[in-house]
Amino acid sequence: MQRRIIANTTFGGERPLFASRGLRLEGVTILAGESALKEAGDIEAVGCRFEGKYPFWHVDGLAIRDCRFAAGARAALWYSRGVKLTDTLVEAPKTLRELDGVELENVRIPHAQETLWHCRNVALSRVEVSEADYIFFHSDDVRIADYRQQGLYSFQYCRRVEIRNAVIRSKDAFWNTEDVTVCDSELSGEYLGWYSRNLRLVRCRISGTQPLCYAENLVMEHCVMADDCDRAFEGSSLRATIDGPVRSVTNPRSGFVAARGYGEIVLDGAAGD
Repeated sequence: MQRRIIANTTFGGERPLFASRGLRLEGVTILAGESALKEAGDIEAVGCRFEGKYPFWHVDGLAIRDCRFAAGARAALWYSRGVKLTDTLVEAPKTLRELDGVELENVRIPHAQETLWHCRNVALSRVEVSEADYIFFHSDDVRIADYRQQGLYSFQYCRRVEIRNAVIRSKDAFWNTEDVTVCDSELSGEYLGWYSRNLRLVRCRISGTQPLCYAENLVMEHCVMADDCDRAFEGSSLRATIDGPVRSVTNPRSGFVAARGYGEIVLDGAAGD
């Protein structure tokens, strides 16, 4: 079906394009208001600007390219399926939630607080996020490559995640996760990976105090740990190969740590919560 084209115009107010199907928006501006395309489907937007709240809720099939979501377009894409954003700037917080099948390519989100919650089947490539506190909360089946992140408490309670070539600066990243693999990445922040299950780190550089404690079946392959990684591995079961020294190891539960040198080692049987 050929999409109906709406070009170079402006909409505002409440639900101006409610329940639309088969639309291509070109150079359209959505002004302040609410729910511009709620309950819509098969929508394409190119070179558009979104300023009003909740523009895309309950949308089935959405392709957005070379667009801008201004700060007022908060909670922009929720409860939808088949969403793709390409070459787009998202300045609004809480943008993506409760989505099934979402793809971001060359997207920048400078105010990414509470974004990508409860999403499934997620793919990110060449994405940069800042102020990303609590990003990726309770999301499943996530694939990420060429990713840059600054924010706190990320990827909590996520399952089945693969990350490659990333720089993630985040306190409390990967808490209570399950089946996560991170390769060729930099992970910086306090209390990395606590209470995780089946966390696998391959050729990663890790920094921050008390990393990887109370983890179950932690695997590390040819990783490097910075000098501030003190009191590592407390209460964890692990198999770790470290290409360099480890500053301190405190009461791992089981497994081994093979490193090129060790600072303080505490094995007093006192590991616990």
